[in-house]
Amino acid sequence: MTPDCERRLDAGLTTLGITADARARERLLVLLGLLHKWNRAYNLTAVRAPEAMVTRHLLDSASILPAMTGPRVLDIGSGPGFPGLVLAILDPRLTVTLLDSNGKKVRFQRQAVMELGLTNVEPVQARVERFEVPPFDQVVSRAFASLGDFIALSEPLLAPRGEWLAMKGQACEEELAEVPDGVQLVERRILDVPGDDATRYLLRLTRT
Repeated sequence: MTPDCERRLDAGLTTLGITADARARERLLVLLGLLHKWNRAYNLTAVRAPEAMVTRHLLDSASILPAMTGPRVLDIGSGPGFPGLVLAILDPRLTVTLLDSNGKKVRFQRQAVMELGLTNVEPVQARVERFEVPPFDQVVSRAFASLGDFIALSEPLLAPRGEWLAMKGQACEEELAEVPDGVQLVERRILDVPGDDATRYLLRLTRT
């Protein structure tokens, strides 16, 4: 990756207050290189430039790290592995399952897990409504569905005292009106992603 990508990553992590050791930093840069390489052939993301990928994928994913307690985390609609791969790299204590129905994106996830030597990540190709496993402590989504659909579809996959983490844009107020009975908002946190001027929020929700 270019020196500009490295500088952008380092500065962004510092701004977010995240300390990444040399191994984590190297893995993030290798992940970036893999995403850029695969994207040219498989169109995994609309973001083309590596420098933009640092902001839109690596730093955007890293911005929710302070809210991650795990230990078992499910990333629904993970696409090419975000935010789950970044979270697993930055906090090896997390055990992350990446769930997506798109075959080419899950193939990328598996390649990334293999090349990065990640033992705390499991990519799964399946639709969420057909995914049956023991429930998770946290269920996260970056761009999966509306908030109401996200909660309804993933409700069987959340542990009794677990929480949903939804990364949303400015429309989050409207989506909060869709929250079903029996679910409450715990926190609405502004995500200041370095290099991105868009308004972003993290919504944390639990069962009442």
